[in-house]
Amino acid sequence: MLYLVALVLPPLALLLVGAWFQAILNLVLFLLSIIIFVGTLTLGSGLSFPLWIIAIAWAIVVVYRAKDEARTRRIVTETLRNNQP
Repeated sequence: MLYLVALVLPPLALLLVGAWFQAILNLVLFLLSIIIFVGTLTLGSGLSFPLWIIAIAWAIVVVYRAKDEARTRRIVTETLRNNQP
């Protein structure tokens, strides 16, 4: 579900995983791509599309890392719990 949010609104996905500072930077990048696209009316879309893709890729990577870290913490917790006498 978070991956879908990352595709549509990358800064929101970063907020949902708790990456506040990255969400602010991503919001700046995302808004910059929208402003360039709307302001130039497709003349600058050659620049706005890569910025938008970078914002999306950044959000997907951070969401993946957050899910991977949560899974690793769960595995470590279970391993430590099972090894105690």
